[in-house]
Amino acid sequence: MARVYFLLGGNLDNRERILSEAILKMKLEIGELISTSSLYETEPWGFEHEQNFLNQVVVFESELSAIEILDSTQQIEKDLGRVRKKNQYSERTIDIDILFYEDQIISTDRLVVPHPRIQERLFALVPLLDVAPELIHPIELKSVKELHAKCPDKLEVKKFKQ
Repeated sequence: MARVYFLLGGNLDNRERILSEAILKMKLEIGELISTSSLYETEPWGFEHEQNFLNQVVVFESELSAIEILDSTQQIEKDLGRVRKKNQYSERTIDIDILFYEDQIISTDRLVVPHPRIQERLFALVPLLDVAPELIHPIELKSVKELHAKCPDKLEVKKFKQ
């Protein structure tokens, strides 16, 4: 079984409902849900949009390979109305990123793990602090807590009022 860390996010439609539906589908397709962070509201990163994102980190145990998980998450995104645009930074109903797959380093045309920009993004690091502050990034060789302390991102990440 592999421990897999995901970042969920979206800023279109009913954001809370879509994140919940994504988690339900992931339980059916990927494995056992181990942990979830709080929900966080964040400004769009890399582009402007009137609607902020909701983000959440979820941790699963899975028997699937990283590429099988990628295939599953991309299908879940499609099922939940994700439309991929040419510009990688744009509004979306749901985005499911694989942040970490155990402590593996994977670099293929389709998948790079750990997520290549995690250390630059507070919207990923803040919810990760909820579930795995001591997790060591296998390339940076720093904990999530250390990466958070040195993150250059200045966008506000606040707990979502539920």
